[in-house]
Formats: sequence, C-alpha cells, structure tokens
Amino acid sequence: MDTVTLDMVRAAKERLNGVAQHTAIMQSTAVSTCSHCNVFLKMENLQRTGSFKLRGAYNKVASLSEAEKVRGIVASSAGNHAQGVALAASEYGVKATICMPSNAPLSKIDATRSYGADVVLAGDFYSDAYDKACELEKEKGLTFCHPFNDPLVIAGQGTIALEILEDVPETDVIVVPIGGGGLISGIAVAAKALKPSIRIVGVQTAGMPSMKVSVEGDKLTTVPSHKSLADGITVSTPGDVTFELVKKYVDDIVTVDESEIAGAILFLLERVKTAAEGAGACPVAALMNHKITGIEGKNVVALVSGGNIDVNIIDRIINNGLVQSWRRAYFDVVVEDRPYVLASLTKLVSDSNANILSIFHDRSQRDIEVGYVHVALELETMNEEHVQGLLKTLRANGFPAVLR
Repeated sequence: MDTVTLDMVRAAKERLNGVAQHTAIMQSTAVSTCSHCNVFLKMENLQRTGSFKLRGAYNKVASLSEAEKVRGIVASSAGNHAQGVALAASEYGVKATICMPSNAPLSKIDATRSYGADVVLAGDFYSDAYDKACELEKEKGLTFCHPFNDPLVIAGQGTIALEILEDVPETDVIVVPIGGGGLISGIAVAAKALKPSIRIVGVQTAGMPSMKVSVEGDKLTTVPSHKSLADGITVSTPGDVTFELVKKYVDDIVTVDESEIAGAILFLLERVKTAAEGAGACPVAALMNHKITGIEGKNVVALVSGGNIDVNIIDRIINNGLVQSWRRAYFDVVVEDRPYVLASLTKLVSDSNANILSIFHDRSQRDIEVGYVHVALELETMNEEHVQGLLKTLRANGFPAVLR
C-alpha cells in the first residue's frame, strides 16, 4: 500500500487554502520553439517564500500534535525547505531550528532568519546539515521535519499536480526536478491517480544523480557530494519512502550538466522574464537540450520549482552567458605607448559598432617592452561574426589583438 494517496494530497490542499498560492501556469512560446513541444511553465518560483517547499513544510507543521509543537522542531535544508518550515513555525508559534550548509545562498539564510527561525550552519553540503539536524533532534528532543522523506511533506508537494490538471487538463507530460524525491513523488502520485496516461519525467544534475542511479540499480544508492548551481537538489541519498514512490510512478529520469542549467537560467531571465534558481531551471534545461524523448507536439508542463537565486550568482551566469553567446568579448593587445595610438584603437572599435564597457592599460607587465603598453578591452558585441570581424580589422590596422 502506498505511503501517500490522492486523499492525503487533497487533505493537504485543504490545509493550504489561504496559505499557499495557486500559482500561475503560463504557456511559453520561447521554450516551446526550441523544445519542439507545447511547453507550459508552472511558476512555483512565484510562490510564497519563493519555492514550492512551503506546501510540504506547512502541511507537516500543521499536522503536528500539540506536544510536538511545544517541544519545537528541527529541519535540514539547502534553503527552500528552511523557509517553508520557518514560515509555518512562525504562524503556529513553534520554535524552529534550521540546519543549513555553510555555503547556502545568503539570500536563503537571511530569509529563513527573517521568519524567526534559528539557523545553524553545518558543513558544505546538504548531507552535513542533515547530520547536524539529526544530532539536535536527539540532543534536544525536537521533532524532525524531513525535507522530502515524509508522507505529509510529499502530500503537500502533490497539491501542485491538482493545480496543473485543473488549469491544463490536456497535459501529457510533467517535468519535475529531483533532489531527494519528495516533490516528484507527490506530483506523480496525484497526477497518475487523476490521469493514469500522464507521463512524469524527473530531472537531476549530472554531478549528483542519486535517484537515477538508485532506480536503475533497484536499490538506494549514495553518490558523492558535488557542488552545483542547482543547490536545492544536491542530495546524495534519496529517501526510502520517495524511492519506492518514484520507482512505481515516475516514467523516466534524465540529467543536465552545469552549463545547461546556467543556460536555462539565463534563457528564463531574458526570454521568459522570470528568475529561476538552478533547481527550478533544470526542467527547462532538459527540454531545451532535448534530453526527453517522445514529447514532440505534446503538451508539457515544466515545473519552475523555485526562484531563490543569489544575485551574485545571477551576475556570474549573465556574464558567462554573454561571453558564450559572443555578446561580450575580452580583447588583449600590446600597442606603442604614444598619445594617438589609444585613440586610433578605440576609433576602430567604435566604427565596428562594438561598445566599450571597460578599458585598462598597463605598462608594468614583465613581458612588456619599454615604449609599449598592454591594453585590455571589455566589449559589448553582437555575435561571433561581429567579434571575429573586429579582430580581423584590428590586426589589419597594426593592432595584434587576441581574445582572452
């Protein structure tokens, strides 16, 4: 018998009325075009606390006994579950202690504290935070709110499937990120109960495909910890509850690498005008890079599971993406150290319709001869043809520029 049922998901929906938002589903022409299917985005990045995690966390806390609430609760999280638990605890007047990796995004740490929870930073990975939470559970007699391996949490996440099939009943495929498996388990249980023909596809990072490896080997398997842009799904070992549900209800699991995740984050920012964290961008990354077969012309819902991404990471992703797409270029050139030379160089750049974002010249480098200067240019460009054409023009005019 399943540990999670459609009736449990429906009960969770009742508890979440007035708490969790029924988030929008928007059809994305941009993602559809590059994926060759009809893509709808389920915008859980616009949920309260910026993530779907509120659903499961609130359902768990709301179901605690009065004695458990008095003792207090403890949770481990890379950030999103932390905020959901902290918000739910604050509404019920329950003292919450949240263990998080020390390198969790500052935005997630600060947000968790803003809801009144005590934050304990432990180690570099989710597994370290989990171990610390288990230690505090035993030491202080706290109730542990597991981020994924708990039927009440799973049922709360499953409420997303009810909304998807209410809003887009013609859905053929739902694509969901997988960490420990709580989200996809809840969605799969509810969606398959309501529409048995629906296909559920999970997406993991190539660096930590713990659920994929476990399912393929038919046993719970731990994979080495690995840093990822998708910090919310970097789970070394799936839960035993979620493992059994995924084996039964999930049709396929694919992986995406770090460059594909970064590309999807940038694509969603620029083309869809929405901010997604790494985990939330994984389903779109899988679609854009054609990791899922048999979906041509199908109605596909991709879950944008969260939007709690640090602005510093966004800045790095944007800069890297602009370089990869040849819309930003870095040139190095050694020129004669005379007054008119720099003006001549910048005029050639200007005439090519490239925009100078920054320029730096240095006479003190060890390999620069006396009478010469190294000039570094950061340029806003249009495409690879534009960059290569400018390089050719500079070299033809006596400026031996190279791409950095």
